[in-house]
Amino acid sequence: MDLGLKDRVYVVTGATRGLGYATARELAAEGAKVIVTGRDATRAARAAAALGPGVVGVGADNSDPAAAGNLVAEARKHFGRFDGILISVGGPAAGTTADSTDEQWTAAIESVFLGAVRLARTAAAELGDGGVIGFVLSASVHEPIPGLTISNSLRPGLAGFAKSLSVEVGPRGIRVVGLLPARIDTDRVRELDALTGDAAAARTANEAQIPLGRYGIAEEFGRAAAFLLSPAASYLTGLMLPVDGGFRHGF
Repeated sequence: MDLGLKDRVYVVTGATRGLGYATARELAAEGAKVIVTGRDATRAARAAAALGPGVVGVGADNSDPAAAGNLVAEARKHFGRFDGILISVGGPAAGTTADSTDEQWTAAIESVFLGAVRLARTAAAELGDGGVIGFVLSASVHEPIPGLTISNSLRPGLAGFAKSLSVEVGPRGIRVVGLLPARIDTDRVRELDALTGDAAAARTANEAQIPLGRYGIAEEFGRAAAFLLSPAASYLTGLMLPVDGGFRHGF
C-alpha cells in the first residue's frame, strides 16, 4: 500500500528515542519530511542525522508556550509546508497518590497535558484540509496502571481533549487520532519494570497477560502511527487505537 506520505511534512515531538523516534523513522522511510524534537538540541540533531537528509532536529520543550508556534515555523522554513503533528512526551514521574508531590504534578501538567494542548491548538489553527493531529497516549486511558497515578490522571484527560478537538476541526478536513501503547519494549517501560525490584519477573507477569505473549517493539508502534498519520487513513478520526498486542480485552 502506498501511504501517500511522500514529501508531506510532519512534526514529531519527543522523538530523540522511543516511540516518537520510531514513528519519525517510519515516516521518513515512506518519503515524508520530518521535524524531530527533544528538550536537548544536540540529541535532537543527532537523532535527525541518524534518520536521514529529510529530517531536521530542533530543540524544544513541550512545556514552553512558544514551542508550538516555533515548530510550525521550523517545518515551513525547512520544507515549505506543514501537514501534521504527532505529540509525544516522556512519561511523568512514577508514584502513587501518596508519593506524588505538588512539584511533580505541576511539571507533568505543564509538559504532558497543557503542552500537548498548546501544540494541538496551534497545529489546528495552521493546518488545512488533509491535516492530522496525533497524540501518543497510553493504555491508561482505559484502565489505570498501578504506580503511575499522575499519568493515569492526565492521559484520559488528553484523550477527551482529542475527541473534542476531532469534532471541532473535522468540518475543516483535519483529523485527530490517538495511539494507546501498553507494554512496548522501550527505555521507559524497562525503567517501570525495574521499579518493581525484579524487572525480569515483572516482564514475565506482564507478558502472561498479553494475548500475543510478548512486549511490542518500537517499530511496530511506529508503523501503526505512520499509517494513522498518513492520507491512507483519511476517513479515520476521533479514534483511540490500542497498540498493545491485545492487552486490552474490552471493546
